[in-house]
Amino acid sequence: MRFLGFAVVTGAAIMLGACGGEKAPATDSAAAPAAEAAAAPAAAAPAAGAMAPITGTTHEIKMIGDGTGYRFEPAALTIAAGDGVKFVLVSGGPHNVAFDPAVVPAEAKAQLSANMPEQAGELSGKMLLNADESYTISFGGVPAGEYAFHCTPHLAMNMKGVITVK
Repeated sequence: MRFLGFAVVTGAAIMLGACGGEKAPATDSAAAPAAEAAAAPAAAAPAAGAMAPITGTTHEIKMIGDGTGYRFEPAALTIAAGDGVKFVLVSGGPHNVAFDPAVVPAEAKAQLSANMPEQAGELSGKMLLNADESYTISFGGVPAGEYAFHCTPHLAMNMKGVITVK
């Protein structure tokens, strides 16, 4: 019994030692400020595509799931450049709004992404769980064109729409 206790304590000490990691190599204190100064501009650089504000009308699209199906109302919307779109969960959540990164034109992808706060993935808005929650996207700086979108949890149920930016 005494041997078993010793073996357990020794094994635990070995495991803790193995998990302790390596010591960080010593650095030259004179070189450290220069390295920090060189890294500072990279950290201060803005992300590609700053969020553009809504400068026009904010349109509303309802997100609905009920006995007649899952849908966006309206499913097709034409807006002006600079407008915003507010997606409101009405029923049948969770819902989100997502754009397929494979079909969004390259020249629009960075700005659209920058205009989508709290993304759950690339060009995918956060999940809305409760009635009256909303998610607003600015189309400021987004080039004219058609932008197909969908609700990720209900894509198989054909919950899709299109926003046309003029």
